[in-house]
Amino acid sequence: MNKQVLVKEVMKANPVIVQPFTTVLEAARLMKEKKVDNVIVTEQGHPLGILTERDIVNKVVCEEKIASDLSAEDVMTSPIIVIDPYCSLQEASKIMGRRNIQQLPVIENNQLIGIITHHDISQVSPALSELDREWSTIDDRDEENALGHTFSGKCEDCDGLSTNLKLVEGRLLCEECIAGLKYE
Repeated sequence: MNKQVLVKEVMKANPVIVQPFTTVLEAARLMKEKKVDNVIVTEQGHPLGILTERDIVNKVVCEEKIASDLSAEDVMTSPIIVIDPYCSLQEASKIMGRRNIQQLPVIENNQLIGIITHHDISQVSPALSELDREWSTIDDRDEENALGHTFSGKCEDCDGLSTNLKLVEGRLLCEECIAGLKYE
């Protein structure tokens, strides 16, 4: 019998988090201290975005901005794609490859419980890394691909926080706003 490895079995629990108002300099120092290449930006326990080394290089260093003058919210990537802990590593790898991302926050019961990275997956299964590279070559920036993903962040209609945003008519909406559309 071939048992699939689940995200929860490989993810890192308790990812490093910062508040939206944390300066990029403080976040970068925390990343160095914790030896990680990203922090999750949260508000009231809900992930709003992710701040990565790549974000800092591209949006701060290359633009000659001052890290102590910018907040994590100013520079983070948002909204973010999230994954359920009971998804397979193969599914996580496929999402990362298709979306050209290196990490996925793990959400259970609307709470951030961990993070899984491309590196975590490659440590467990080199074959999945090859699959990831194959998926990344497929051009899938269309809305149809995004329909199957769950996002976490602020709803584009009500600005409410949600770990279950869905792409509807080109906008990321929470369940309440989606339900409201059905009655319009």
